[in-house]
Amino acid sequence: MTKQLKRRLGLWAAVATGVGIVVSSSALVSLGQGFGAAGPGFILAMGVALFLNLCVAFSFAELSSIIPRAGGINHFTLPALGPFMGMVAVISGYVLVTIFAGSAEAGIAGIVFRDVFAPGINPMIISLALVILLGMVNVLGVEVYSTIQIILTTLLIASTVILGIIGLTGIGATGTPVPTTLEFNPSGWGVFGFTALAIWLFVGVEFVTPMAEEIKKPKIYVPLAMILSLVIILLADALFGFAAIKYAPLQLLGESASPHVEAAGAILGKTGQTWMGIVTILATVSTLNTLICAIARMVYSMGLEGQMPKVFGKTNRYGSPWAAVVLMCALFVVFLLVGLTNSASIVTFILAGCFCWLVTYFIAHLNVVILRYKYPNVKRTFKSPLGFTFQIIGMIGILYVMFNMSPDAALRTEIYKYSLWFLGLTVIYAALWVKFVMKKGIFQTIPLEELIETTSTAPRDSADELKEDVSI
Repeated sequence: MTKQLKRRLGLWAAVATGVGIVVSSSALVSLGQGFGAAGPGFILAMGVALFLNLCVAFSFAELSSIIPRAGGINHFTLPALGPFMGMVAVISGYVLVTIFAGSAEAGIAGIVFRDVFAPGINPMIISLALVILLGMVNVLGVEVYSTIQIILTTLLIASTVILGIIGLTGIGATGTPVPTTLEFNPSGWGVFGFTALAIWLFVGVEFVTPMAEEIKKPKIYVPLAMILSLVIILLADALFGFAAIKYAPLQLLGESASPHVEAAGAILGKTGQTWMGIVTILATVSTLNTLICAIARMVYSMGLEGQMPKVFGKTNRYGSPWAAVVLMCALFVVFLLVGLTNSASIVTFILAGCFCWLVTYFIAHLNVVILRYKYPNVKRTFKSPLGFTFQIIGMIGILYVMFNMSPDAALRTEIYKYSLWFLGLTVIYAALWVKFVMKKGIFQTIPLEELIETTSTAPRDSADELKEDVSI
């Protein structure tokens, strides 16, 4: 059964998607380690990282305003660079990243649940149950997803902000502040070397765009949701980060595998550890929920465009792309069962996946530049300001981060090795599929008006308006 996706999500559901994918267990770890390594000056690296992700948000918002489709980066790339590059952008930058990072998040939830709440339970059972439950939630449709996501995101941000306020003001705190006076930026200009670490605190807000066919007033809510998500994340993380270094020694935060739990314990003792344990699990649930929902819609759109088997382009009676949801959950389960998410190399896999994610961001900026030249007269309901300024700065910043993934040379080599494997396999699959299944040229683009025509059955506030504005 193939049905039209329907507009059911409001602004706060869109914001919950943007915030929910970013506030993950790994992001909480990065936040604690960043403040532990750089001290209060880490906020400067966070500012640079925020700006680079704002550039990404501008590019994705403009692309989504032209083609408000569930495919996200895939559909944005089709008229600019063709189906081959669209497949590379989605599979390497999202599907592969999700397989490793999402499985790791599920694994973390199981471990934290065992350590904090049930010492005798096998964490694998919790992880698998979580994936299956969230799969069922997403099969039941986007309205169920949005309700769960709004609740989770509200609890996550509220908890982070409240813990931060308790730590900064001392009201209700049971711990004792560290008796030292910290220099604001002991690293000097070297603090900007932590930008690669800080950028992971914001990566992912563009997950709002694959929901474009299901968001009300997408030309307003899509860019606004991404910008609000970035601001909310910055404020919440800054509050908790400064509270953490007030109560916990920098060395402890910088070297701990769970610095956010250490900080919460330093502020509120055992209560703080339990609270942060709950927050960690909620963060994992929120991240997995968003990954399953958003990436399933990317796979769904590829099924519609013939870039993947047609079964992935089908929806059930709830309007959910059920086959794509099942695929994502099955991949999580497989990687959990083989034990990869518990191995010492998982951090390397995640960073390699993140490298591929940045490749996708680079493609997004490039798409904006190409489409501005190819289709200058298409009305954009959102246009990135100041010409190509944010795209050029964004691409330069991405290249900097890609070449500075880690200060550890050995780890950096491993990251690049796996990144090339990810990208290599994706390139081979995409090239063979486009050439022999789709029977198209590798870089044969699809006319923009054809994509808009395909969207003509969508609600009036998106495709029909865009169709009327095409002038080529």
